[in-house]
Amino acid sequence: MKTIVYLFIVLAITYSCKEKTDTNKIKEQDKKEEIIPTPEKEITDPKQTEVWEPQPKVVTFNENNIPSDAIVLFDGSNLETWMSAKDSTAAVWTINPDQTMTVKPGAGDIQTRQNFGSVQLHLEWSAPDVLEGEGQGRGNSGVFFQNKYEVQILDSHKNQTYANGQATSIYKQHIPLVNATKAPDQWQTYDIIFHAPEFDAEGKKIKSGSFTVIHNGVLVQDHVEILGSTEYIGPPKNEAHGKGPIKLQDHGNLVQYRKIWIREL
Repeated sequence: MKTIVYLFIVLAITYSCKEKTDTNKIKEQDKKEEIIPTPEKEITDPKQTEVWEPQPKVVTFNENNIPSDAIVLFDGSNLETWMSAKDSTAAVWTINPDQTMTVKPGAGDIQTRQNFGSVQLHLEWSAPDVLEGEGQGRGNSGVFFQNKYEVQILDSHKNQTYANGQATSIYKQHIPLVNATKAPDQWQTYDIIFHAPEFDAEGKKIKSGSFTVIHNGVLVQDHVEILGSTEYIGPPKNEAHGKGPIKLQDHGNLVQYRKIWIREL
């Protein structure tokens, strides 16, 4: 009799534990079911996904295909928007009868009188009329953003040099995806998107800048990170700064420029 009673007690305890376990499982299942989001109602009306405001600002184009919101930096008539980078006096590069300008060797770099942050820049350039030199000595110039970050200008048509120093390189930092340089008797087109780096109040860089470069209609730099200033010797530097000018380099070669305009971003 005692054995039967003992077995009955064991079975009762076992059943009770199983019931609690099953109850807990049901509760856990209920919890899981509760956190599953209710499916949204299916959208059947296309108007529900239409956004009408704000409307983008309308940009028109003049006879030279320059956007109406652009600032013209050089149209062939004068150098009023430029000055000497060395001493802020008037820029003295040569303006030619065909509305182009040529670097004046020894005169030094020129830079815009206005300072810029993030921008879209369009410029056209060509190598010197007389083909001379090789490597970095052939058709060398450069366009600098905020006086610190250079996109290389170089006659890289059948002219080998270090890859991170050829045309459209982010100088000493990023090699272009391809070499899209035309022959030196043709004009080259650069369309450059520059996003400026950002610094906090203590001067620490909190966001790197970037370059996207399209050369003669070909993407050659695809939103690459600017590591710091593009130094000729040594690693990039990251000193805090604000807006700065656009600068064109006098490297001693008779590089020519035309049709330069800029849009602030």
